[in-house]
Amino acid sequence: MDSISSLLGLALRAGRLAVGEEPVGAACRAHKAYLVLLAHDAADNTIRRAHHFCQVGTNAICLTLPLTKEALGSCLGRSSCAILAVSDIGFAAAVADKLAGIDPDTYGAVREQLSRKADRTKKRRDEKRARNKNGR
Repeated sequence: MDSISSLLGLALRAGRLAVGEEPVGAACRAHKAYLVLLAHDAADNTIRRAHHFCQVGTNAICLTLPLTKEALGSCLGRSSCAILAVSDIGFAAAVADKLAGIDPDTYGAVREQLSRKADRTKKRRDEKRARNKNGR
């Protein structure tokens, strides 16, 4: 769990994390969220809203973390946090990889899906850099 907590803290410092219902909703509506994460003791209304955010026009994946609201909040420097969204495909794939290491049955398929997305994004980024380098 410590590796997931530290990875989420790093994503927050990098500005790739939306924390709270309103910022997560805005990130999903702007098609910037790749992964929406919920604390396992989040309220039913929060869970319902998170699933709605992921279904409305975005391809974000919604997962429940094996962390409480207090544990999730403490790794982000807050008192508690029930919902957050990762807006970087690399961080999203890394979080899914860490989760799949803990519980492969639950998170294995998500890890594969996000790893493929991350690989495609890296390939497109490398191709763009090569075109820009050759175009000079």
